[in-house]
Amino acid sequence: MTISKDQTMLYLNGVSVSFDGFRALNALSIIVHPNEMLAIIGPNGAGKTTMMDIITGKTRPDDGEVLFDGRTDLTKLDEADIANLGIGRKFQKPTVFESHTIWDNIVLALKKPRGVFSAFSYMASGADTARITEILDTVRLTKRKDDLAANLSHGQKQWLEIGMLLAQDPKLLLVDEPVAGMTDSETFETAKLLKEIALTRSVVLVEHDMSFVRELGTRVTCLAEGTVLAEGTLDQVSANPVVIERYLGR
Repeated sequence: MTISKDQTMLYLNGVSVSFDGFRALNALSIIVHPNEMLAIIGPNGAGKTTMMDIITGKTRPDDGEVLFDGRTDLTKLDEADIANLGIGRKFQKPTVFESHTIWDNIVLALKKPRGVFSAFSYMASGADTARITEILDTVRLTKRKDDLAANLSHGQKQWLEIGMLLAQDPKLLLVDEPVAGMTDSETFETAKLLKEIALTRSVVLVEHDMSFVRELGTRVTCLAEGTVLAEGTLDQVSANPVVIERYLGR
C-alpha cells in the first residue's frame, strides 16, 4: 500500500549519513503516523541516536528526505526552529530544575513567549493552571506538585521531564530509554503513561527493555547498521531469524 507523505507525522526516506568513513545510517526509511507510537529497538551502534539527532536538527544527513507533519523539510532547519515546530526530545538522563517545585518546573516549561528569568515571577492564568493540572495528572505527579523536584525518585523525575515536554505541546515526542533505572512499578506506570500520550500525539521511543516494549503493545522497528532490519509487532520482530542472529542473540 502506497502511503502519502501528507498523511504522516514523520517521514524518513533513504536517509544516510557518514562520520569519518563510518556509515551511521544507511538508506534508513521510517514512517510514523499522527497519534501513533513507534518503538525502535536494535543493538548499540545501530543508528538509533543518530536518527534522533537528524530528526531534531543536531546532525545533517548526507542523503534522503526527512519530513515533519507531511510537509516540513527538517533538513533545512536548525535545532531551535525544529523544536518550535512541535518536536520534543527526552534524553535518557532526566534534566529538571531540582531546586524548584514540580509545579514550577511545568510553569517554566510552558510554551510562552518569555525568558527564563521572567518565568520565575510568572503568574499562571486560569487556562495555564488548568493545563498544568492536566499535565501533572497525566504524569502521575499531582500529589507531589508542591514538592521540590530534587525529592523525586529517578522514575518520577523522568515523568516530570515528560510533563515538561508536554507543556511545550509537541506534535511529536522523541523518548530515549525512559525506563532505564526505574522500579518495576514505575516501568509499568510509564507504559500506561506513554500509551495515554500517544492518543493525542505521535511518540517515537528508543528502548532496550523488551518486557517494557511488550507492555506498550505498539509497532516495533528493529535497526541494525543504520538500516531497518525488521518491522511489525514485537512477536513478529522477535521471531525474525536475522533479528535473532544480529540482536537478540538466541
